[in-house]
Amino acid sequence: MRPLVAAALIAAPLFAARTEAPQAAIGRPQAVIDLRTEEGVRLVNGQWRFSDTRIVASGKTYDYQPKAGAAAFDDSGWERIPATSLESRHGNGKLSFVWYRLNITLPGKVGSLDPTGSTVAFELVLDDYAEIWVNGTLPRVLGQTGGPLIRGWNAPNRVILTRDARPGQQFQLAIFGINGPLSDLPENYIWIRSATLDFYRPARTPESAGRIVRLDPALDAIVPAGARIEKLASGFQFTEGPVWVRDGNYLLFSDPNANTIYRWSPEDGQVSVFRAKSGYTGLDIGEYGQPGSNGLTLDSQGRLTINEHGNRRVTRLEKNGALTVLADRYQGKRLNSPNDLVYKSDGALYLTDPPFGLPKFHDDPRKELPFSGVFRLFEGKLELLSTELTGPNGIAFSPGEESLYVANWDVNKKVILRYPVKAGGALGAGEVFFNMKDAPGEEALDGLKIDQQGNLYVSGPGGVWIISSEGKHLGMIEAPELPANFAWGDEDGKTLYMTARTGLYRIRLNVPGIRP
Repeated sequence: MRPLVAAALIAAPLFAARTEAPQAAIGRPQAVIDLRTEEGVRLVNGQWRFSDTRIVASGKTYDYQPKAGAAAFDDSGWERIPATSLESRHGNGKLSFVWYRLNITLPGKVGSLDPTGSTVAFELVLDDYAEIWVNGTLPRVLGQTGGPLIRGWNAPNRVILTRDARPGQQFQLAIFGINGPLSDLPENYIWIRSATLDFYRPARTPESAGRIVRLDPALDAIVPAGARIEKLASGFQFTEGPVWVRDGNYLLFSDPNANTIYRWSPEDGQVSVFRAKSGYTGLDIGEYGQPGSNGLTLDSQGRLTINEHGNRRVTRLEKNGALTVLADRYQGKRLNSPNDLVYKSDGALYLTDPPFGLPKFHDDPRKELPFSGVFRLFEGKLELLSTELTGPNGIAFSPGEESLYVANWDVNKKVILRYPVKAGGALGAGEVFFNMKDAPGEEALDGLKIDQQGNLYVSGPGGVWIISSEGKHLGMIEAPELPANFAWGDEDGKTLYMTARTGLYRIRLNVPGIRP
């Protein structure tokens, strides 16, 4: 985090009174197939099928039958219903659940519609609630609303089926309909108000901005010729601490000023709230510039580990949504405001703890530790490793974990320290690996990540500094806004996602990064 900019953005109003993230408009479709019409169903070679459900008792719990979300579920014995009957009443009223199933095949060119390469969305409005399975899956993420899950009462569910359509592609849709509101069951029934396939022209390349500064020919092997900095989302207060979640294929990142963790999905390009009140709920929250979470990472089991500024602790989000406190005190004194973190392969967690999350930083009366520390948490024990930096910030291991790098946020000491990692996980004496003392401006060093070849990517004055493992400055990624931190994402790990002040950016590189 950068305390000077953070303080300047405290009053930014965009997310101050709400926890909803902006939803980018997808635009107007080039064509729509209405699946409530026989003509529309013929175009996709489909047939609607319907089944009521029944609630069954199982000891002290209740379940329902049939379980028809699986793609291979045999619905051949179900009632075949005409598309024109979707607006007819189904279910039994009161507490009632139903299934609709439809297999579709994308058509070839029909009139003005050529689906090749287009984005195809399935949009459904069901009275009252709906959940949508696509090809036997129901993706869900903590905090998710809409998409395949319940969006709201009579609200549209919208699911992207593909962003690169091909004639002949097949999809199996299973819709679970629910009568509601559940706490005030109505006398009415379940019916489908709208069901369409919306076709959008091939997506335009995201907005490109910024530039690449090449200082050494070695950069060409890292940043390909023609590499573009793409803007993915904007309108935040101060983006930080990103991590790519491979189990689900999405990016999580913090906005500590807004006290929120957001989720960005490449599937639909949308931003949603993953976790509100991500770092603090205290009565004095109005005094804090950055009460929310900062650094995020994943442990070996894929559980999200969170540095909470306002709560001054490190927590782990369990698979069931429960929160486990991993560390909040050292020798009985509260931590400052844990900033960045990284796991070692043995399961030990290394973290930095400057006071930048406190309202008055180093001079805050709440501060209990007389130093800014680098810590190691292993098997429940928090060990202090270093106190020599005033603002330890970004932290990352070399590819072989023989060295630990720590960036310093201090405009008077713009350095990256490299520590040898001893057997057992302790650190040897740190040495200055790289010094940015001559870089102009009131910027110091923030986030730090490393690729699989050992190159460092550091948030420093002017942009992202790319530094070789030998300490040579190879070049810069100059985004429109100064990035605070980074994450390696996408399937191959070669995309560098950058959280930069009010925006989210990315760039494709040649070298994959080290990621949790």
